[in-house]
Amino acid sequence: MKPMRLAVLGCGLLGGSTAAAWRHSGCVTQVVGFDIQPERARRAQALGIVDQVADTVAQAVAEADCIVLATPVGAMAALLAQAARHARADALITDVGSTKVELLVNARQILGDTFSRFVPAHPIAGGETPGIEQASAELFRGRWLITTPAAGTDALAVGRVEANWAACGARIERMTAQDHDRVFAAVSHLPHLLAFALVNLIAGQPDGARKLQFAGAGFRDFTRIAASDPVMWRDIALANRGALGHMLGEYRRQLELLQAAVDAGDGAALEQIMVRASRVRREQDFDDAGSEPDGR
Repeated sequence: MKPMRLAVLGCGLLGGSTAAAWRHSGCVTQVVGFDIQPERARRAQALGIVDQVADTVAQAVAEADCIVLATPVGAMAALLAQAARHARADALITDVGSTKVELLVNARQILGDTFSRFVPAHPIAGGETPGIEQASAELFRGRWLITTPAAGTDALAVGRVEANWAACGARIERMTAQDHDRVFAAVSHLPHLLAFALVNLIAGQPDGARKLQFAGAGFRDFTRIAASDPVMWRDIALANRGALGHMLGEYRRQLELLQAAVDAGDGAALEQIMVRASRVRREQDFDDAGSEPDGR
């Protein structure tokens, strides 16, 4: 495959790592970076992740063979609209966002007859510390990369985007956008909301600071992701509110079962819930390939 000229719109952890990984694997020869905060793009250039810094989206995409949207999902539609006005008609467009149904609806409306060139993608990778300084060409090695092509998506475009990710060492999986959002509402978006909620609960209590002073490893592990980028996760929650709202309802029912068992002193009911969860958790071989981006 001929190496591409790449435009990265959003110079954070995922955008920077995408540029670094695609360059390292030989998929791209030139990278132009744009960020709504220009100092981030300049920092990416100083680190050698992008070759040029664009002052506008129009400048960034003008000569690009492929455009990667790497902002919080709430900003992607407006960014896509700007890119579409100035990009070449044959330029591929993809993303690294965590939700897909709403994005695909927006992409159809924005791209119209050129929708076929849009390939939604989601690398299941990230880190606790956001920012371009944490970008790494190795971030995606061994991680899942989900694509969600829709009716009308060009098969060659999907193949090229997937090939770029495979060259970086990612494991490729295709899903429908609906299945993607349902799966990640359960295993990523809901856990983040729960972590935010628990930290908020304790911090808001009169003796919250004292309680947090004595928090141990269990609290630390459960709430690690509450330190994630609030803007990014606000946008994800809103974009996936249908599937996420369903999961919140299901989780509330689990809490009601626990509440009833605790109130009644029903040890058997508590143990039944705990035994099943403990067995499933021990049997599940989690690894870093399942980590979700905590920040940009």
